[in-house]
Amino acid sequence: MMESSGTAGFESRLAPVVSSRLTSAIAASLSLCLVITLTVLSIKLTMATPIPA
Repeated sequence: MMESSGTAGFESRLAPVVSSRLTSAIAASLSLCLVITLTVLSIKLTMATPIPA
C-alpha cells in the first residue's frame, strides 16, 4: 500500500511539469502553423492582385 501511494505521489508531482511542457509545445506548434498560414495567404493575395502597368 505504501508503494502505490508513493508512486501516485510521484506521478502527481511529475504531471504538472509534463503538462506545462506539453502546453508550451502545443502553443509553439499552433503559433508556427498560424504564421505559415498567414504567409501563404499573403503570398496568394499578392499573386492574385493584378500588377498595374
